[in-house]
Amino acid sequence: MSKKSLIAKVDFMLEMCENIEEISKRHGGIVKALEDFEGQMAILMGISQIGESLKKMDDTLVQKYDLTQDKEGAYYTRNYIVHDYEGVDLGFIENIMRVYLPKLKEKLLLIKKENIEPL
Repeated sequence: MSKKSLIAKVDFMLEMCENIEEISKRHGGIVKALEDFEGQMAILMGISQIGESLKKMDDTLVQKYDLTQDKEGAYYTRNYIVHDYEGVDLGFIENIMRVYLPKLKEKLLLIKKENIEPL
C-alpha cells in the first residue's frame, strides 16, 4: 500500500470518527444521538465505514500499529450492523463510541503522523 493510499484511508477513518463525535455533540450526547433515528443511522453508517476501511488495511501496518484486534472487531461490528435486520444493541454501540473510537482515533493519528512525507 502506498503512503498516499494509506493516508487517504486513515484520513477517511478519522473523518468518520470526527463525524460521529460531531453527531453526538449536536444531539447533546451519545445516548441522545442514539435515541434519534437520524443520529443513530448516521452513527451506524460511520462505524460500518470504519470497519470496512480497517479490513482493507495492509497486514504489515496492522501489526506495526497494534491494530489486529481493532481490525477484527471493527469488521465484526460492521457485519453486525449491516446484517442484523432485527435491530442492533445500542448499548454495544454506545460502548464503542465511548471506549473504542477514542483509542482508535489516537492510533490513526499516530499512523498519519509517522507516514506523512515531509515538505
